Amino acid sequence: MNGMTIRVLLADDQLTVRAAYRMILDSQPDIEVVAEAGDGATAVADARRLRPDVCLLDIRMPGMDGLEATRLLAGPDARAPLKVVIATTFDLDEYVYTALRNGACGFVLKDCSPALLIEAVRAAAVGDSLLSPSVTVRLLRHMSAKPRPPRPEPRRAAARAERDAPPPYEPLTPREREVVAMVARGLTNDEVAAALYVTLSTVKTHLASAQRKFGARNRVEVAAHAWQHGLV
Repeated sequence: MNGMTIRVLLADDQLTVRAAYRMILDSQPDIEVVAEAGDGATAVADARRLRPDVCLLDIRMPGMDGLEATRLLAGPDARAPLKVVIATTFDLDEYVYTALRNGACGFVLKDCSPALLIEAVRAAAVGDSLLSPSVTVRLLRHMSAKPRPPRPEPRRAAARAERDAPPPYEPLTPREREVVAMVARGLTNDEVAAALYVTLSTVKTHLASAQRKFGARNRVEVAAHAWQHGLV
């Protein structure tokens, strides 16, 4: 990032939406909107030229949509991938999955609170991920759904041994489990801090520790790990 300022590019075909985003983001001392675009092709060209810290993209735009723009800017074939957050009216599963496969590191709805929008931009800027709480649980359940083959009766002892086996990661502290469970249910760091009556930095410390123990790259993987291992 450029010093302590997060440089953001906005892309949405509605001028009023871009104006609202600019007002919210520019009101923060550490965020600056450096460009706006009304379609995906312009967003991609401007992003490649300006190299913003975060691109905030709508999905439905004329010409090239936000999902294709995300693939070009942040996908596996991008030469120098950028951080992309999707902000959209639609929380359809196919949009969420495609956005994440195409490299997006955040997905929020346009009716989210200004605080959540700001947190999503800040999270993306430091390489973290944030999904709108309304889609997080559904997405993570899908990610963690793994069909299990039925066990024959003679394997009860083996099943009991499997159940009693230690977890496949360094055990979490009780407070870390609380934080991870709340993150897996879609709560933001601010909401976790308020619920547990602790500071935001304390929440971040516990989350970072859990991320290290899980070997996860970001909070989305922490949450997915929690669902997969029954911590929620």
